[in-house]
Amino acid sequence: MSKVKILRFNDDKIGVIKDGDKVVDVSGVISHRELKGPQRAIEELIENFGDLRDDIAQIAAREDGASLESVRLLSPVPRPGKCLGAFLNYLDQGKTADDLPLEFFYMDPLLPGPGATIELVEIPEITEFQTEAELAFVIGKRAKNVTEEEAMDHVFGYLPLFDISVRGITRYTRFLTKGQGSHGPCGPWITTKDEIPDPHDVTVRSWVNGEPSQDFSTRHMAHKIPAQVAWLSRFVDLEPGDVIATGTYHEGRKPIKDGDLAEIEIEGMGKAGFRSKGYSPVKSPATGGAPTGPRPSPGPADAAKITRV
Repeated sequence: MSKVKILRFNDDKIGVIKDGDKVVDVSGVISHRELKGPQRAIEELIENFGDLRDDIAQIAAREDGASLESVRLLSPVPRPGKCLGAFLNYLDQGKTADDLPLEFFYMDPLLPGPGATIELVEIPEITEFQTEAELAFVIGKRAKNVTEEEAMDHVFGYLPLFDISVRGITRYTRFLTKGQGSHGPCGPWITTKDEIPDPHDVTVRSWVNGEPSQDFSTRHMAHKIPAQVAWLSRFVDLEPGDVIATGTYHEGRKPIKDGDLAEIEIEGMGKAGFRSKGYSPVKSPATGGAPTGPRPSPGPADAAKITRV
């Protein structure tokens, strides 16, 4: 059973999808799971998947499982050691690969799962919160100074992920624009890489309140996953369970505000939805779209560079 969709559900149980619409509990393959905690349990499954695969297949074969609709899905990777995001990594807006240096930023590692809440924190400078649908990959084994040819051996699987980006802040910050808590919702599950023949040729779609938002193919990715793994592993140790988002195609992005439903779906990897809650920026035409009220800033910044990603 090499091709698997792995999820977490209900009270931190680990499951796999059977027949497309059933969830089979395979938590028993991880000893002392409750003591190890949610993240360590999923990391252990990822690290030892080669040895656990047969046991998982046997459980899935003999158990009927519960209907997918009857369980509460959780984040498939609840708190990775590292969650990194590539930015300016798609060939859109007239860009070529030579125009886009390979670079990353840190995202908050507490990743909300399906049905969870995206918190919109009030900051006077914000003009909008924007959903960016992305293909993310999960590291399967430690990677340090690996080559592009070796890189895919270190990838375990894939999952849909939203990078919730903040617009309007022009001072130099990645924390507020890209790193806030709850701004990396993901799910519904991890799809093992065996199920996806080519991660650079899948369709990514998103919706806000049922209205289509983004619709693009990962073939437009400037720097492919092997290049990302090789580059990152020069500077940090990539460990099992780490999550790396690969960037987005900018066309079609929509803003979200309090009460909105944002949904993401990637071909072959499932669909997940998230509710937003909190601040709804009020734009003023007289100020060119900026919110009304005070706009504190500690100093000058390059607005075009900050707000584009």
